[in-house]
Amino acid sequence: MSNAKSLEELEQKQDFIRRHIGPSPAQVSDMLSALEVSSVQELIDQTVPASIRLEQPLTVGQSRTEVETLSYLKSVASKNKVFKSYIGQGYHPTNVPHVILRNVLENPGWYTAYTPYQPEIAQGRLESLLNFQTMTLDLTGLDLASASLLDESTAAAEAMGLAKRVSKAKKANAFFIADDVHTQTIDVVTTRAEQFGFEVIVGKAEDAVNHDIFGALFQYPTTSGEVVDITDLIAGVQSKKAIACVAADIMSLLLLKAPGKLGADVVLGSAQRFGVPMGYGGPHAAFFATRDAYKRSLPGRIIGVSKDRLGNDALRMAMQTREQHIRRDKANSNICTAQVLLANMAAFYAVYHGPQGLKTIAQRIHRFADILASGLKAKGIALKHSTWFDTLTVVSDSKDDVIARAIAKGVNFATNHEGEYSISVSETTTRADITELFDIILGEGHGLSVDAIAADVEENGSESIPASLVRDDEVLTHPNFNSYHSETDMLRYIKRLESKDLSLNHSMISLGSCTMKLNATAEMIPITWPEFANLHPFCPLDQAEGYQIMINELHDWLVNITGYDAVSLQPNSGAQGEYAGLIAIRKYHESRGDAHRNVCLIPSSAHGTNPASAQMASMKIVVVNCDKNGNVDMNDLKAKAEEVSENLSCIMITYPSTHGVYEETIREICDIIHEHGGQVYMDGANMNAQVGVTSPGFIGSDVSHLNLHKTFCIPHGGGGPGVGPIGVKSHLAPFMPNHSVINVPGTNIGNGAVSAAPYGSAAILPISWAYITMMGSEGLKQATEMAIVNANYLTHELSKHFPILYRGRNNRVAHECIVDLRPLKEQSGITEMDVAKRLQDYGFHSPTMSFPVAGTLMIEPTESESKGEIDRFIEAMVSIKGEIEKVISGEWSIENNPLVFAPHTQGDVLGNEWDRAYDRFYAAFPVPAVAKNKFWPTVTRIDDVYGDRNLVCSCPAVETYRD
Repeated sequence: MSNAKSLEELEQKQDFIRRHIGPSPAQVSDMLSALEVSSVQELIDQTVPASIRLEQPLTVGQSRTEVETLSYLKSVASKNKVFKSYIGQGYHPTNVPHVILRNVLENPGWYTAYTPYQPEIAQGRLESLLNFQTMTLDLTGLDLASASLLDESTAAAEAMGLAKRVSKAKKANAFFIADDVHTQTIDVVTTRAEQFGFEVIVGKAEDAVNHDIFGALFQYPTTSGEVVDITDLIAGVQSKKAIACVAADIMSLLLLKAPGKLGADVVLGSAQRFGVPMGYGGPHAAFFATRDAYKRSLPGRIIGVSKDRLGNDALRMAMQTREQHIRRDKANSNICTAQVLLANMAAFYAVYHGPQGLKTIAQRIHRFADILASGLKAKGIALKHSTWFDTLTVVSDSKDDVIARAIAKGVNFATNHEGEYSISVSETTTRADITELFDIILGEGHGLSVDAIAADVEENGSESIPASLVRDDEVLTHPNFNSYHSETDMLRYIKRLESKDLSLNHSMISLGSCTMKLNATAEMIPITWPEFANLHPFCPLDQAEGYQIMINELHDWLVNITGYDAVSLQPNSGAQGEYAGLIAIRKYHESRGDAHRNVCLIPSSAHGTNPASAQMASMKIVVVNCDKNGNVDMNDLKAKAEEVSENLSCIMITYPSTHGVYEETIREICDIIHEHGGQVYMDGANMNAQVGVTSPGFIGSDVSHLNLHKTFCIPHGGGGPGVGPIGVKSHLAPFMPNHSVINVPGTNIGNGAVSAAPYGSAAILPISWAYITMMGSEGLKQATEMAIVNANYLTHELSKHFPILYRGRNNRVAHECIVDLRPLKEQSGITEMDVAKRLQDYGFHSPTMSFPVAGTLMIEPTESESKGEIDRFIEAMVSIKGEIEKVISGEWSIENNPLVFAPHTQGDVLGNEWDRAYDRFYAAFPVPAVAKNKFWPTVTRIDDVYGDRNLVCSCPAVETYRD
């Protein structure tokens, strides 16, 4: 092969690397010149301690082109067998409306947005989430709903936690679960109960009242399909001062009486069958609702209606003081447990179909179940129940033969119990499918006619839903659910909401610790392939061979990248990864007879989710101080490790630290913890500053979670989906999560699950797989190096105007820096909030505000941003500094300046009256670059206090629309 041809092929291989990394070679040269270094390697030598730099390069392979990558992955995906699924058990085939598929799921305007902490530039997402909450409230019949949780099973675990917090049965320590709840839910709840020290009692639903309990969980309809009036069961639980929780099928609630009307205190479930593919287990949004009296204990995020500065209705995340960044170990739940993108899809599904359309879908599903049941009974087939919504359980002596015929025809039934199999019909079921089901169960020549049976069912009516449980109230009456039923109207509604939100397709989102970097289009394409999107998570493993190949390859690459020995891909968020890692540590100590080890050391510089996760694992938290340079105070660490030595479980440390530095003493920290019998949990939040340069396993830690939605390019989705797998050293590998339905190889049988599906949010794993494939060993290292270059360049330029709070060796930072606004605040009265809101007028999302240090901004440019975009951000910050100086000099008063009035909307700038000390044009276009790509916030500064005092968490009343 000629040298020219080899060079050409090499350039093609590296083409994706060049496109992922933002700065051009010329821009890199300019930034290095500003930093007074001659090469990237010289900067790395100055920044990363030599003692932790990898001695050998990564071995994930050479980079592949986008075409090669997608071609190979398609061949892998083709090994999946997409059978017709009637398995049910919380997962159902669904039709994703194409207007939602193309304009939401496949649209970077929706999938690259950040969590709506800056609500003025997130009103579209917030309205969609408010639709989700309103939908939840209408269907459940309760008072207050959250903006999604991770999945049905983890939502049930959160319900148990809420029940313990609010129950008046204070002496009770047991939680009851009916034995007809989904198997995976019993698994996840039992795992969570074990960490909290609760007893779990699984038994017949009617036995709940016979136990001393603080709460109980029922399934409605049951996992085997029975529709039961649980009014008396709920009342019995409440008579014991316990909390009654109900896991409900969302589609059935169009026809069944709302559980809230039956008396339930908490109602939860999965919104998956509202237009979200099964995806081999996720991601899917869970819904969660409870009584108003329990609002302070509601897990997750809540969207509320407030007012902006001009008195207009404006949406925000309500009761934000509950977030773990503020309450830390006292948080009710980890605020990162959300599935915003998927909640938006489910909400849009409800908006598009409307109440009548949804009811029609539900009626059609139920009618097919009736037709199937009628035909089977006519042929003498025994059904386990006389009531159902969509699921029939057949009692059969010939189960094996039936299942064999089903498999031969490419059909899956649920086969959990001896002598029984279940069939769950869905939105995608057709008349031809019912005929095929008759053929499978009865054999050929059964003589049944679907049309004849349907006519008979129509004539005689159906009693498969008890009359007392037939829904008789209206739902989804709000205009948002009754206005957008043509594709034109729906398209425009989605676009109108999208236009209100700032996402990565508009400008850099420089959030420190949250790593908002490029989510390449080629990485996103496979998630909608039917071979990945349409598999049930409990299908036989030989039907998921493609998934297993992809998962195993990703596993091995992550092992190499992290320096660990094994990886679990089950946790479906970073928060769940932390939780799973801490469980592994606990189980390891217990296996050695050290169950008393329950103290977790957490430096004050650690990631904000750590204390909440440690609390979920029932650990006692001891905070370790940092020194004036932001590093872990080694004397304090040694003293506290010595003090708790006998009970030390672990340390949770973030590396590089949340202060943005590579601490020189990290190996010594690991040694100290190990000397006292503890384990080192290294938070993977900043793993993007390690890949290819160092690794947690090489440094000396025992377990880490990885934020695939940060370092490995799964998009943030406005606050989810996420994937938080854990990597562990070999001694912890047996204690990683397993699953009660599908065994996960390499872990102990009996290990509990932390997510509803065995491989968590499997459908989005191809994103990270593709990123690693196309970057290869060399590209992954380059990404880390360029993140360090960009961060140090930005720090260098901003340091001319603002103090930088912490730096590491040679005055360098890692991948992020903290700008200290406190001196300017003291001089001017301008707050970090004012700066954050003013940045919106310049077209930027604020960096991370007041975390980890109050009065600061934590800024991370990532490797994906070009020097031009970084310079534009620097220009904005310098301009804002000039505005603050005008306040200091007295040219503008503290009451009348563009910062305190920020952000400026079109309505604000074009209003009839203008009594500001600055002109209208400057308000909106403070620097010339803004005019080239102006983003207009749609509301002015939102009044958080008003929103908390007047809590409204559903769509505003119709009257407000008339006004």
